[in-house]
Amino acid sequence: MVARSFFSMLSTDLAIDLGTANTLVFAQNKGIVVNEPSIVALRKDSGAVEAVGSEAKEMLGRTPDQITAVRPMKNGVIADFKATSQMLCHFVQKAHSRKRLVHPRIVIGVPSEITPVERRAVVDAAFGAKASEVHLVQQPVMAAVGAGLPIAEPLGNMVVDIGGGTTDVAIISLAGIVYSHSVRVAGNAMDEVIIDHCKRKHNLMIGERTAEAAKIEIGSAFPLAKPLSMEVRGRDLVGGVPRAVTITDAEIREALSGCISAIVEAIRLALERTPPELSGDIVDRGIVLTGGGALLKNLDVRIRRDTGLCVSVADEPLTSVALGAGQMLSDFKLLRKMSMN
Repeated sequence: MVARSFFSMLSTDLAIDLGTANTLVFAQNKGIVVNEPSIVALRKDSGAVEAVGSEAKEMLGRTPDQITAVRPMKNGVIADFKATSQMLCHFVQKAHSRKRLVHPRIVIGVPSEITPVERRAVVDAAFGAKASEVHLVQQPVMAAVGAGLPIAEPLGNMVVDIGGGTTDVAIISLAGIVYSHSVRVAGNAMDEVIIDHCKRKHNLMIGERTAEAAKIEIGSAFPLAKPLSMEVRGRDLVGGVPRAVTITDAEIREALSGCISAIVEAIRLALERTPPELSGDIVDRGIVLTGGGALLKNLDVRIRRDTGLCVSVADEPLTSVALGAGQMLSDFKLLRKMSMN
């Protein structure tokens, strides 16, 4: 027992929430050591990495011709294999204080409906980052563990993980997934519809960062007690000159209505396909929301209205997947039971 404790203190094992919007890395005995945007800035001529994470995000929409800032993850899966491998290598080294000879065991969260080809790409990217072992676990399971749900008990637990690229809905009981469904509508899709709304209604082209700021500051899924507004700046599509307009929470809510309806419909579908005994548990225990999208104002109110069930937001929705994956690092029996590979 003493030897095991000693070696666990020296452990290099990592748990990674490889998200479309952000990547989080949990190191055993240290907690979350990396929390940065999933963005890589590359030189077009050589493909060399110019910047990764927060530094690369600062370059979005502002790069010169010879540099491009890309999001290598799309809808929760790898869209650019080489850039993803480079990004993972950077974050793994950062988690280990730039030590290059470390070969950690890595646990990675993936969407519940990832295809075998997409799964292989994630595994290969992790091995490219010098992993010694790679274990893939469905993100809603990790989110449920991170949110403190008793997934190993004979009870129905319903978790809705709203990330950047996907929304995963899952019913979990006895450390197994009874039902899961993934829709590729989440935070990034919300940003895109806000950009489209500003184009159509205001003839204004805004960037990703501005759209995300509007979503966070005044976005909502249900009417607010107090109306909100904010000024956004972009390029006038008619005159081609910089311009600023004021937008309101009501128009952003209208723009987001399609995304919210898709998420609610995925929840309804899950409830319709849940076995009766577990349905009773969910009536008692309610639905838990995790992921960055769970922070959208009044989303819990909207889901509560449409389902009639109690809805709560996890204590730390942004980090639930990473925290859950981190717990699995110290419980390999549970990890092997939940691993997809």
